[in-house]
Amino acid sequence: MLRIIDRYVGKQVFSSTVIAVVVLTLVLVLGNLFKEIFALLVDKNLPLDSVLKFVAYILPFSLIFTIPWGFLTAVLLVFGRMSADNEMVSMRVAGLSMARICRPVFFLAFALAALSLWINTRVAPNAQGEMKRALVKMVKNDPLSLFEADKVVADFSPNLVYAKRKNGEILEGLEIVQLDPKGREILQYMRADEAEMGYNADSENIELTMKGHRAITPVLIPDPDHPDDPKKAHPEMNQAQHVDLMHLNLSLEGLKQSASEENESTMPTPALVERLRGEGDVSAQRRCEIRTEIHKRYSFSMACITFALIAIPLGVTAQRRETSIGFALSLVIAIVYFLFIIIADTYSDSPGAFPYLLMWIPNVFFISLGSFLFWRLSRK
Repeated sequence: MLRIIDRYVGKQVFSSTVIAVVVLTLVLVLGNLFKEIFALLVDKNLPLDSVLKFVAYILPFSLIFTIPWGFLTAVLLVFGRMSADNEMVSMRVAGLSMARICRPVFFLAFALAALSLWINTRVAPNAQGEMKRALVKMVKNDPLSLFEADKVVADFSPNLVYAKRKNGEILEGLEIVQLDPKGREILQYMRADEAEMGYNADSENIELTMKGHRAITPVLIPDPDHPDDPKKAHPEMNQAQHVDLMHLNLSLEGLKQSASEENESTMPTPALVERLRGEGDVSAQRRCEIRTEIHKRYSFSMACITFALIAIPLGVTAQRRETSIGFALSLVIAIVYFLFIIIADTYSDSPGAFPYLLMWIPNVFFISLGSFLFWRLSRK
């Protein structure tokens, strides 16, 4: 009889988890990409296999969130229905404890936690790196595809490029902001009524022939109260150039360099650990960012175990067959959990805030609360 109950409960939770993960991935993640995918297929004339590769690269990152969220939703729905149909009462009358009834759920939670650990530490970082390299390859094959109408292009660092309209290789209402190497101050602002695009394969530069070109350079005006302090000076825009025709080259070097550089999000966890151990003179801020990324991956991997503890007593207490109640509960819990992670991640460059320890707060909180609720439920 125990094997029958294990198979029954395990099958219900497993099948519901698969359905929930698929639905969440399609609706909440890939659904937002359909518009972008359509633009890649139609506007940029990318082949279907290239677009599908981008989807495959994004999928592992989405599973980081949808696997624990789908499992949370499944447990809430299954135990809510079992409680509403008095199946839980029947099992308890038969002499089974809550811990014994929930054994297949915890087994599945540990299995999904192991799967999440593999995705978080290996698959997702590699996929992000491959996606960046695929983007550079796509740009090399069709550099002019970077430009889109009514969108700011930041791939020509430290320049920002904006075009109001795009008609083939013609950009209308072109605006370019040249920033300093750190991207903090405006060095020059350029505007052209119309610009013709071209690509030089030898220099790997995009060449712009701008018509009706106007260049405006900010001039620092000293503060009358502090004439000798350059930090007190304020900029004013000064129109310095107005020509009918102007040529400008935009280099793809910054885009290629950013794709070739490995950061914390694109490195497997063993590589991050080696970098953390091998860095001696690196700033404390950099070490804190690496340590926070490592802790975030392991903390996320435990989400399925955390959600199992909190979802079982809440599902039984809710006693609802309706999916709306279970999904609403899962939405609230998931938002609170992920919000803690996001807040901790914003302090990744602040060693004094100990963000790598903050990453574990949602797990500690929900495991403590779930354990207490599960203990109360077992005593009934």
